[in-house]
Amino acid sequence: MSPQTQATGTGFNGLGIAPKLLESLERNNYSEPTPIQSKAIPIAIEGKDVIGIAQTGTGKTLAFGIPMIQRLAITKGRGLVILPTRELALQVEESFAKIGRHLNLRTAVLIGGASMKMQLNMLRNRPHIIIGTPGRLNDHIEQRTLKLDDVRTLVLDEADRMLDMGFEPQIRRILASVPKDRQTMLFSATMPSEIIGMANSYMKTPVRVEIALAGTAAANVEQEIFFVSRDEKGRLLEKLLQEYRGSVLVFSRTKHGASKIARLIRSMGHNSAEIHSDRSLAQRRRALDGFKTGRPSPLPCLTSEET
Repeated sequence: MSPQTQATGTGFNGLGIAPKLLESLERNNYSEPTPIQSKAIPIAIEGKDVIGIAQTGTGKTLAFGIPMIQRLAITKGRGLVILPTRELALQVEESFAKIGRHLNLRTAVLIGGASMKMQLNMLRNRPHIIIGTPGRLNDHIEQRTLKLDDVRTLVLDEADRMLDMGFEPQIRRILASVPKDRQTMLFSATMPSEIIGMANSYMKTPVRVEIALAGTAAANVEQEIFFVSRDEKGRLLEKLLQEYRGSVLVFSRTKHGASKIARLIRSMGHNSAEIHSDRSLAQRRRALDGFKTGRPSPLPCLTSEET
């Protein structure tokens, strides 16, 4: 990894991004930065701690990924990204792989449900960046298969969601294992008091970047609400699936509900897959891959337990 330090002429010009990273962004058809990227990248490249308030789907991965890759090329050491779920970790790793491919970037993904042997092999390859979920990171720390004493840049992504899922004790154990002299970036959709407390405890005069009020829906999302009785939900869902074309994502409050909805959708003649914590990692990845690619056809419908 050796990006140099001047910007060239792309939509990301002027943010302080190194030429090799700009070239990689261009190769991957990233032409214009999103608002969170425009605001966070220049601050993070300077090495300052950052608190980013932004909704899911606003481009946060590149907002912390670009500065992390660039700074690690200068400061050496490693980067650590902590996320609440396996799926998010895999998505972040995919984004890092795209922009880091031409920089010989090595990553390791440490998530539950995946082979420990495979993860140990990734760690032996001396990755530049480790991406993981709190539980599996703690497993490696406790088994002494992972040392974090060379972490120079730390990212807590979806921080509010991690706290909602009860990961605060695991996160604090991980933070106790990384050097105090580091850059920390925290990204969250909301700013509850627990997040403020964590920022005060583990960050150095962070710069706050906010692109939308907490709870604001993404600008390109159109919302509708239907008031129906429980008995009418199935018929309403069938009507909506007849009207809409393309992939559909259905959320359920419980794992049992997600399985029940998936069976109902299949009985309507549509293809469906379910994703929740009772499914294996391989099953969840197949479901997500099918959803992203539009297979199986004609209508991939993904039912998920709401968290």
